[in-house]
Amino acid sequence: MTATLELPTAEASEEAQVALRELAPIASYRTRRHVRLCADGATGPTVSVPRSAFDLFLEILGQMANGNAVTIVPVHAELTTQQAADLLNVSRPFLVSLLEKGALPYKKVGTHRRVRFADLAQYRREQDQRSREALDALTRQAQELGLGY
Repeated sequence: MTATLELPTAEASEEAQVALRELAPIASYRTRRHVRLCADGATGPTVSVPRSAFDLFLEILGQMANGNAVTIVPVHAELTTQQAADLLNVSRPFLVSLLEKGALPYKKVGTHRRVRFADLAQYRREQDQRSREALDALTRQAQELGLGY
């Protein structure tokens, strides 16, 4: 995992926008399992990539077009507590407290804790679900009380 992310330059963002516009027609062919790409028109080498890889590429281009930095983390990657905290957008001490309470599994490598990305992603999905449920409950309550929501 990259320790520091760099935001795309204005030029890179613009190039990503152009590429995304040009690739958009291909994205509409949802029934295809593979996408064939050609490097230099009809004369260049072609390569067939899985649809899922192409969709990920489009997502990366979209993020770059919006000026966002992008990183790819393998699902089985083990993260430091600081990396895990950064991904959850919480402080490292708060993350460590979650680990010590058993809210997230971890393992020790020497004296250092490591958190699997897959476990972190699962925790985040569960937290997002709880947040949606709480928001739905608040919305229902506001509607029942006629608060105009």
